[in-house]
Order: sequence, then structure tokens, then C-alpha cells
Amino acid sequence: MSAAGLTWSLRGRGAADLPVLADQGTPADGADGGGTGKGVRVCVVDSGVEPDHPLVGPLDGAWAVVRDPATRELVVRPDRTGDTCGHGTACAGIIRRTAPDCGLYSVRVLGERFTGTGDMLLTGLRWAVEQGFDVINLSLSTTRTRFLEELHALADDAYFARTAIVASAHNTPVESFPWRFSSVISVGSHQEDEPARHLYNPAPPVEFFAPGQNVRVPWLGGASIRTTGNSFATPYVAGLCARLLSRQPRLTTFQLKSALYLTAANVRPVPSTPTPEAPDDTQH
Repeated sequence: MSAAGLTWSLRGRGAADLPVLADQGTPADGADGGGTGKGVRVCVVDSGVEPDHPLVGPLDGAWAVVRDPATRELVVRPDRTGDTCGHGTACAGIIRRTAPDCGLYSVRVLGERFTGTGDMLLTGLRWAVEQGFDVINLSLSTTRTRFLEELHALADDAYFARTAIVASAHNTPVESFPWRFSSVISVGSHQEDEPARHLYNPAPPVEFFAPGQNVRVPWLGGASIRTTGNSFATPYVAGLCARLLSRQPRLTTFQLKSALYLTAANVRPVPSTPTPEAPDDTQH
């Protein structure tokens, strides 16, 4: 963004000069039911997605980060390979199960045996943000701090452009990115028996916990397996975001976080305290 597009203060203008068109109702109305993801575009940045897997269905588009043979630069190209290791298909299946009517897209940044580089992750994520997807599921991260600054700027760009990046926390207590950034929606897994609930974490940086332990997911060859990891809690929250946006498409990432917070199973409203009556000063 150019400096001319930045607003540092508000002088000489008021509310009437800054109209905002918002949906009716509170954001919390849609997280637990009603929305199906219809009209919302969700992109899975991962290992690809197996085409026409029975638990995923058709993709609306698939691309891959590859190295251009002439320039040797990383570029994004249409992809027909599908999934190289099953991870992306698993995430896509959870999104489809949670938000069955969403548009589903794939950007492959991982190869066989989960191999990939921070540069490939950045290239694929940047391309997805530039396409203006509504939700990006990122069930992977990098521990390489040399990518930190660029990833942080990219996450902020997505946040302000109303592209919600739903990012998986690392499965071990190490620093990795971009889930550590407040501009993304960060997710870990919980062990609750109820498969359709999420929890708010009052001690961030992980913001939400969702079902991701011993969950059944689609895998390569049209099969399904049971597996565990924060990777598989993340697409559940991405699906919830798609459901919210299908009902209230103007929600920002900030509002999506608020809606997820308000509908978390462990969040309860504080009972209102009755206002004490004012003393009666009437003279008798």
C-alpha cells in the first residue's frame, strides 16, 4: 500500500463520512449452525488435494509451487498431480465435512514425505493472499526465523484484505510461524469427546482449540485413516469461518475471531449485576 492510502488520524470527518455496510445480527449467531459455507472460497495451502476423493468432492481449482525451468524462480502453476503425501487431502476433507457447500481450492507447497522449503511456503501463501480467497487453511509452519519478517508482513496484508489465515500451531512447544502472529487465527487440538466443539484459549498465543486427536480423515487412494495433530484441528476452525462468512460475508478477520470466541464451549457470559437503586432524596 502506498503512503497516500494510509490513514493515521481522523480530522475534519465524522461517522457520516465513513459509512460501513454490515450484516444484520451478531457474529455469534452463525458459528454453530445455519451457514454451510456456500459462496465462500477456502484455499488449502498444503501438499495438494487428491482429485474427487469421495470425502472431499471436486475441487474448484488446484495449483502448485514449482521452479521455472528457464528462470529457476519459484512460480505458481495449475496442478494435476493432486496430493503427494495425504496431508492436504485430510485437511480438505475436514473443511468439506464442516462447511459442505464452500468452494474448495488447493495450492501445493509440500512434496513427498512432507518435504518443502520456507521459500515455497511464502510463494504459495503470497499467491493465495493475492487471489483474495476468503479463508486460507495453513496446517503447517516454519521454524526458520529468516522468513519471519516477510511472513509477518504477508499475514498482516491478508488480515487487512479480509482474507482469514487459519494457521496450525506446532505440535511441539517450539517457536514457528505464522501461527504465532496475532493477525492469523491460530489453532491447537483438544481431547474433548464432543467432535463438534471448539474452545477459546485464555492464555494465548494459541487462540483456539478444536477436535484434532484421533479424528477420521480422508487419505490417499480414496481411503481414510485416524490420525492426531494440530494440523487436523485447524481445518475444522477454517470450516467454521466459512460457515460464518456464508451467513455474514462482510465479517472481517477481527469479527471472525470475536464470533469464534463468543461461541466457544468454554466461554460463558458474565451475569449482569443489578444497578443499585439511587437513594431517595425526597424530603418528608
